Amino acid sequence: MAITKDMSILEVVQKYPDTVDVFVNAGMGCLGCAAAHFENIEQGAMAHGIDVDALIEGLNEAVGSAE
Repeated sequence: MAITKDMSILEVVQKYPDTVDVFVNAGMGCLGCAAAHFENIEQGAMAHGIDVDALIEGLNEAVGSAE
């Protein structure tokens, strides 16, 4: 299953621990913050000024999923 921008940040990190480095390297180092519990990837990326499409691509590469 491919990771999509509407998935919960926390859900993705819990299901795919290898994605932590991708989030951190992209500038989303606060994976334990309260917002990570309810924000989806797109909302979190936008809040940090991160290219959502590039982030999704990197996350899917980390878990070996192709969109």
